[in-house]
This record gives sequence, C-alpha cells and structure tokens, in this order.
Amino acid sequence: MRYENVIFDLDGVLVSTDEYHYQAWKKIADEEGIYFDRAINNRLRGVSRMASLEIILERAEKNYTQAEKEELAQRKNRYYQELLGNLTTEDTLNGVRETLADLRKNSVHIAVGSSSKNTMRILKQVGLENAFDAIADGTEITHSKPNPEVFLLAAQKLGAKPANCLVVEDALAGVNAGCRAGMSVAGIGEAAKSPRITYAIRSVADLLSIVD
Repeated sequence: MRYENVIFDLDGVLVSTDEYHYQAWKKIADEEGIYFDRAINNRLRGVSRMASLEIILERAEKNYTQAEKEELAQRKNRYYQELLGNLTTEDTLNGVRETLADLRKNSVHIAVGSSSKNTMRILKQVGLENAFDAIADGTEITHSKPNPEVFLLAAQKLGAKPANCLVVEDALAGVNAGCRAGMSVAGIGEAAKSPRITYAIRSVADLLSIVD
C-alpha cells in the first residue's frame, strides 16, 4: 500500500545521541557505585527516563526513595543536556535530509513521534526543527513507549488514521508502540530483527520504495 503519513522516531532513526545517553547514565551509575555497561544500556533504548533509571537501579545495593529517584533522573538529564551541546547539523544519520525532502516532494506527510522531552532541542541543534508537518514528544504525553500514545498523538496532529501511518523505529519498545497504535512499522537497526515489523530497512532512504 501507499502510505500518506510517515512517523519517525528520533534517536537512532534521524539522529544518534545513544552515546550521550550512555555517557550520562554511566556517570550517574559511577557516582552511585552501581554497575552499568553497554549491554544494560541497550535495554534502555526507546524507554522513558524514569523507566531507564529503574533498570539501572536493579543493580543498586540500596533502595532509593521516589524523591531520590527523581533527583537522579534530573541529574542524568543535566549531564545529557550538557553533552547535547556538542550536536551539530553533521549529526543527522545518513540519508535523512534527502529522504525527508523526497517524501515531501511525493506529498507524504511526515512527523516525529519521540518519548524524549529533549526532542525540540535536538531537532534545533541539527537544523531539522522545521522539517516536519507535526512533532509529538515526551513533553505532551503521559505514557512512554511501548505505550502507543506518542504515535497516536502524532497521527492526530497529522489528521491521519493510524492504519495509513508508517512508523520508523530502531527500538523494540517503539516497534511494540507502533503495532499497538494499529500502524505499520519499518524497523531499522535492532528493530529490523523484530518479528512484529512490517518492513525491515537498512537506512531511511529505503522508505522511498515502500511509500511510493
């Protein structure tokens, strides 16, 4: 089928800030004396900040109060925000700008659906803040992926029916969210291995052969 609407996850699809997330969480873990490595970090992909913290605290030797957890999450975000200052227009992933332009030329509506509360800052830093017809992010939702809320909000902003939306995701939580939203899903990276996806793609440029 031809999709009239494509909803992109942000991190790992349009821009890669995974390393910044890892560095910020690693700093928190080291400060708290909690074991943390890249395998654990992979479990955090596509997951909200507080849910990510709960995964990290599985290795903690003490119990944290809710107030302490919120302070840790805020501290992590400060570290992450500092690292985001390094982002430039060169940090969009290969083929992203050209693909977004081609989709628009083909009258495909495009949106971002991200659980990140830093979405607008990241898009501005890489020069993509005006590239989309709609943006739905973590500042507007109550439930993070795998809950479908952010994708349903993006579709609503596009004025689109979920069945006519194609989600582009690199994380399993995002794949599950797209499926629960009743949308087709194109998986890239780790998500390309999920049995729940509709299409496996190697880069966003592959979308042009899917939606056309």
